[in-house]
Amino acid sequence: MPISETWLLPDGVADVLPEQAQVIETLRRDALDFLASRGYQLVYTPFIEYIESLSSLSESNQDLDLATFKVIDQLSGRLLGVRADMTPQVARIDAHVHPVEGVARYCYAGTVLHTKPQGFNTTRAPLQLGAELFGSDSLDADVEMLDVMLSLIKTSGHPDSIHLDLGHVGLFRSLVKHAGLSKSVERQLSDLYQRKALPELAEFTQELNFGADFYALGRYASDLDALQANLSAEIFADAAFKQAFDSVKATQSEIQARWPNLHIGIDIVELRSYHYHTGLMYAVYAPNRAAPLAQGGRYDGVGQHFGRARPATGFSCDLYALCAGKFKKIEQIAAPKGTDKALLDAIAALRAQGSNVIQLLGSDDLTSVPHATHQLVNAAGEWKVEKL
Repeated sequence: MPISETWLLPDGVADVLPEQAQVIETLRRDALDFLASRGYQLVYTPFIEYIESLSSLSESNQDLDLATFKVIDQLSGRLLGVRADMTPQVARIDAHVHPVEGVARYCYAGTVLHTKPQGFNTTRAPLQLGAELFGSDSLDADVEMLDVMLSLIKTSGHPDSIHLDLGHVGLFRSLVKHAGLSKSVERQLSDLYQRKALPELAEFTQELNFGADFYALGRYASDLDALQANLSAEIFADAAFKQAFDSVKATQSEIQARWPNLHIGIDIVELRSYHYHTGLMYAVYAPNRAAPLAQGGRYDGVGQHFGRARPATGFSCDLYALCAGKFKKIEQIAAPKGTDKALLDAIAALRAQGSNVIQLLGSDDLTSVPHATHQLVNAAGEWKVEKL
């Protein structure tokens, strides 16, 4: 490779420079402190594991499997995976490494790696931060997780104009089961719902069992009252369908009570990650941004792969995306060289107050600290900070 190309990075990978790294690191610390205050315990997980350990979600989520880099371990000869999502790792911890009775709450922050960008203008190496709650299948657990996610978004400094989308895979899943549809037809319907292709949906559902109900699910996906009015009595009496429907309404009501100014939208046929989510799904969006700021949902039984199936719900976000476009000017104080006690005491005091102080080296002058914004000077025997 020519030396002129050795500094180039792969597509979808980028350096983070000081002015933005400072913003991201501050948010990471604040977010983890906030999660700790809500009872979520911090865990660190390895960047690479045997692929079998990472497959607890990828077995039911082909997208995650395709996003996972795979390499051969030169020590064991076994296949390793570079984590593309930290949720399976936390599930492994809950199942075997740190099993507890009752509810367990964990949080994490670390880089994950994707084989390809997972959305428009996204990085292949997100700095993923998230929280997981194991051991409760109650609506209260879902509401807590949503409230924690929204509070964390607020901590990041995003405006009140954020938008929350709510959905529930149980509506579609129970309707498919009630109608006795094949996996092939189920996949076709899921694709039509994802594309919001109502004319195609109307034609496709004409010959299906409960076709009018499948069409109503897409046609009135954002209006629960209209959906209820257009569903057949048989479907609405289905216990699984009714439970999912009531969960969405109750969650919307409880979140609105906690966040009265939040705009909440319903989309019950938003079926992203449909194959591993088992209940409520949600995502937060900011104005003029296509990708969600954070997203999550319920994925009961995720620990079954490790021999301990537990109810589970959680969310995650990319700190790089949360801080996109945010920069902070870093103030640096240049101090003269020397070992005078008063000078060293002044430098120590400034650093104790949180200031960045760089002491000049050798024969250096201020030009050796190109990013200095202030300097420490001796004025009438007293060390003072002056702006440059």
